[in-house]
Amino acid sequence: MIVRQFINWIRTAPAGERAEATRALARAWLISDLSHDDRIAAEGALLMLLDDPSPLVRQAMAEAFARSTEAPASIVRALSADQPTVALSVLEHSPLLIDADLVDIVATGNDEVQCAVARRIALPVSVCAAIAEVGCAAAALELIENPHAELAPFSWDRIVERHGHLAAIREAMLVLEDLPSATRAALVAKLSETLAQFVVARNWLTADRAERIATEARDRSTMNIAARSRGEDMEGLVRHLRITGQLTAGLILRALLSSNLDLFDAALAELAELPLARVSALLHDRGGNSLHALLRRAGLPEATFAAFQVALDACHEQGFVDSDDNAARLRRRMVERVLTHCETDRGATEPLMVLLRRFATESAREEARLFCDELVADEKVDPVYDDLIAA
Repeated sequence: MIVRQFINWIRTAPAGERAEATRALARAWLISDLSHDDRIAAEGALLMLLDDPSPLVRQAMAEAFARSTEAPASIVRALSADQPTVALSVLEHSPLLIDADLVDIVATGNDEVQCAVARRIALPVSVCAAIAEVGCAAAALELIENPHAELAPFSWDRIVERHGHLAAIREAMLVLEDLPSATRAALVAKLSETLAQFVVARNWLTADRAERIATEARDRSTMNIAARSRGEDMEGLVRHLRITGQLTAGLILRALLSSNLDLFDAALAELAELPLARVSALLHDRGGNSLHALLRRAGLPEATFAAFQVALDACHEQGFVDSDDNAARLRRRMVERVLTHCETDRGATEPLMVLLRRFATESAREEARLFCDELVADEKVDPVYDDLIAA
């Protein structure tokens, strides 16, 4: 009887009053002890209200049912397909929407709809993959910042591929501590590419020089990423570098001259298609035959073999310990030792000599910077300059 009176009244009531009455009826469905007949009648009235011309009515219903597991599933699905002002609360919170529903909604919805789905709690892998594949940049950003989203590695890579040129996306991803190293390297490559295009468009640098500077900056960043990578994360990084054409002789030589034996071993294992343990055992053999055989199998230029051998010998002799900081920068003594050897080696090619000279300059500048930083730190502890002035 109450529901019948409600239906008669709502036909002529103003939109605002209809909305409040609809909210009350939806709450009654959820929390009141309705009889079986009243529940059937109330559901019928709510289904009828899905056709109400005012979005205020449907929005009131959506807000009442958005977080409930007891709401009528058919009504929730209908509300999720309504206009964004009505659907957003249901899309963001309703536990009644299954993964297949959400994937379809992401594929057909606008930016607001995709963002609402991306904010959901306990967002499964399949829905995250859909957002990564077809979602707008704003939805991708919501997904990155959602701590409850389960992103597979390929979803991270797809976001980088589609939106990595955007600063907001890069910044949001780079602050994540558990971001895969391969994805972090892909972001750095996107940033290098974007900056190179910018300076060329501004006529600040020629295209060739901008590309070389960007490549060197990318390689230095790769060293920083690799210095903090271990195990499967390192393997994923090396695999990414190989697929993208970045696993060059120059990068591998930089790794060795930075005393990052983990990256050096993993790179040779990837290129030579050998187990990592086998490669590491061969590289610990101080004889040159094992190293040369590995380099040859890895497809590296034979002109670089001597440089690799001298660098590996220096690394073994000096016994560098690979901390995160130490394994990220070139070692000046090692670089100069390799450069000195190659200057007297007739087999050294000009590209190799150019690369080693650049490494020598970079390592010298880095060492000078660290030296100056240490001097400043010492001065803060012991203000010698002030004592000299006083004297």
